[in-house]
Amino acid sequence: MTLQDNKIKNPEKGLPLGEDLGGAVLIIGAGLCGSLLALRLAQRGFLVEVFESRPDLRKVAISAGRSINLALSDRGLKGLRLCGVEEKARKLCIPMIGRLMHDKESNTFSSNYSGREGEYINSISRGDLNALLLDEAEKHENVTIHFNHKCKKVDIENGIAFFINSETNEEFSVTSEVIFGTDGAGSSLRKSYISEPKFLFSYSQNYLTHGYKELEIPSDSTGNHKISKDHLHIWPRGDFMLIALPNLDGSFTVTLFLSYDEGEYHFNNLTTEEKITAFFEQEFPDALALIPNIKDEFLNNPTGPLGTVKCSPWFYKNTLLLGDAAHAIVPFYGQGMNASFEDVVVLDEILNQELESWEVVFKEYQKARKKDTDAIADLAIDNFYEMRDHVANEIFKQKRKIEMDLEKYFPNQYFSKYSLVTFNEHIGYEEAMKKGRAQDKALLHLIADETVQTHQNMTKNELKIILDKVMAETTEILKEDSIAKL
Repeated sequence: MTLQDNKIKNPEKGLPLGEDLGGAVLIIGAGLCGSLLALRLAQRGFLVEVFESRPDLRKVAISAGRSINLALSDRGLKGLRLCGVEEKARKLCIPMIGRLMHDKESNTFSSNYSGREGEYINSISRGDLNALLLDEAEKHENVTIHFNHKCKKVDIENGIAFFINSETNEEFSVTSEVIFGTDGAGSSLRKSYISEPKFLFSYSQNYLTHGYKELEIPSDSTGNHKISKDHLHIWPRGDFMLIALPNLDGSFTVTLFLSYDEGEYHFNNLTTEEKITAFFEQEFPDALALIPNIKDEFLNNPTGPLGTVKCSPWFYKNTLLLGDAAHAIVPFYGQGMNASFEDVVVLDEILNQELESWEVVFKEYQKARKKDTDAIADLAIDNFYEMRDHVANEIFKQKRKIEMDLEKYFPNQYFSKYSLVTFNEHIGYEEAMKKGRAQDKALLHLIADETVQTHQNMTKNELKIILDKVMAETTEILKEDSIAKL
């Protein structure tokens, strides 16, 4: 049977539960990745059945303190463009041109994301974007989405998914020729891989010693933002930090990243209003003035863990993990959602090859994709330390200023590591990581070299000399790294 045989020309709307879906595609999880995947497969002509454990988020509010907004950038937009919904998504976005850092004395300084014109990332509501994708998927007659249906396990040998209806407690099974797991970091399909004795499956889940808690800066009395909506705000404090992203309603989602049990203040000892207030007065006085309900929010909103999931292989027979189910990462590069959307793009490119079976498709997909998701996982950890430790460092500021000037005057020749990852959708994360790290190393060598003059206001000719030196050393570093791996 070829993949073309799986396409249903005249599908019935909503197959009976508990029966064999035949040629239908079964997707576990209707979050961002699952809903985009459902939309794209429907556009390709497949009959798609989606099962989601949570209620329909278009009818109930997202729980407070659970990642209300996200950063959408070029790789994610490419996935939305593939499915024809980019412009609709852009209407939900607030562009952010760079970071605005806040020190303990409430002084601020900005750092743009790029020296090129027109490059920015977007703050977008998770719920609004997910609702858009669900709406678009359900416009297709060959898509049915079932909410409040939790997947308990998957018989990966026989392609049988076992569910429970959380409203009726009814348990049932669904057999499908192909099953996708887009059910997040706690994926039931991935757990089924782990428990299958015939399957040699490698899995790691590593947590930072820090967790996160979300708070809110509300809008002012006129519904406007109280601080710049054009920036991602960061309060870097070495061992911990606070960030804030703007929302369309004039509010900001504020996230505290803090150790669970280390330092003078940590999540385990911030248990009273007095201690919470003392912590914010000492470390984030300007933010405290903007958060009127800090006691209630801090004590009632959950503290979430920050973990990285890596596993291999991502597939078994006709089942496949995508998105966070395959490669959950920490949020410090703003690439979690973007990487999941790029998964759909890469899978779509493999499907265009018209291979003979789903198993071959999945094998080629993993071969094309895994090195890049491993790379962005490592980069996200790196950026955690950069954001909390280095953004206020003078050497980092000098390096960033040179990078901005190089991108401004030589926009087609120089791309910083951040730009390679965030704004260059045409190269993989692994290539961006390797080249970006080599450039960083070369730039820091120049800044430390007293024989090379690097000052704040270089002319274009002086910058051209820096560019040539950086590019030459970058090439050498990449060559040495390549030889070292032989």
